[in-house]
Amino acid sequence: MDAVTLPDLSGRTAVVTGANSGLGVETTRMLAGMGARVVMAVRDVDKGREAADTVRGETEVRRLDLADLASVRAFAQEWEGDLHLLINNAGVMAIPESRTRDGFETQFGTNHLGHFALTNLLLEHVTGRVVTVSSSLHRMAPGIDFDNVDLVGRYTPYRAYAQSKLANMLFTLELQRRLMDAGSPVLAAASHPGYAATRLQSHSSSRIQRGLLAVGNRIFAQSAAAGALPTIYAATQDVPGAAYAGPKNLGGQRGAPALAGRSEAAWDGVAAQRLWTLSERLTGVTFPLRAKPD
Repeated sequence: MDAVTLPDLSGRTAVVTGANSGLGVETTRMLAGMGARVVMAVRDVDKGREAADTVRGETEVRRLDLADLASVRAFAQEWEGDLHLLINNAGVMAIPESRTRDGFETQFGTNHLGHFALTNLLLEHVTGRVVTVSSSLHRMAPGIDFDNVDLVGRYTPYRAYAQSKLANMLFTLELQRRLMDAGSPVLAAASHPGYAATRLQSHSSSRIQRGLLAVGNRIFAQSAAAGALPTIYAATQDVPGAAYAGPKNLGGQRGAPALAGRSEAAWDGVAAQRLWTLSERLTGVTFPLRAKPD
């Protein structure tokens, strides 16, 4: 990673959501290569085990469906011991309009609300960092539609995706503020992979878009392994709270990882607090740490 020194993570435990393919399995390989025990949190356990067989190092596969809050709670309730790294990687992209098991718009419900609930339910175990994978496409969202987060009557696949990725950014911003207020040493950060060739693009609702993205993956995209490097950078390097990492070349689409710029909307602390309050109400999950006394 361009002279970046990777730490020894022996004796540490990490959770990577969506670890059975793409960025998730590449992140798993890198963390396991640094000595971490990696819990691969996946919706399909059989596919997760197949992916685990390709990883050198210590792994464990556990079921987690971020589109089902009961599954999120079950995963968290079974957790025991310290958790050094929580990598909120899983996501869906530009899919046809649908709903999660709990009735939320699927991209917002999976990409944001599922990870929001998981993070808060596990936070008392976390000792190191929470890294949430966003996207450079968060810039497409002018803000969160608080009056209609499910985008009823306004849904388009990329509008919903951009909103969910902006939500990832605002979640990281507010999580870091709350961790600091609680006097916690845990750091929250975000990352994006740039233009990386993964299976995520194959779920587009448009056959034409899927075809164009497939061509782009072959010609322009960097590998999934390269796309995972910003997440590793955010998880292991000396970065500030609420840092955002991404590739540093070609407008943030390719290259070695570095700190990245974000949209003005992604810096909106008022919107971040409002989103947090809404997310607590929708999921029934609250921040578990108390603010330190003045």
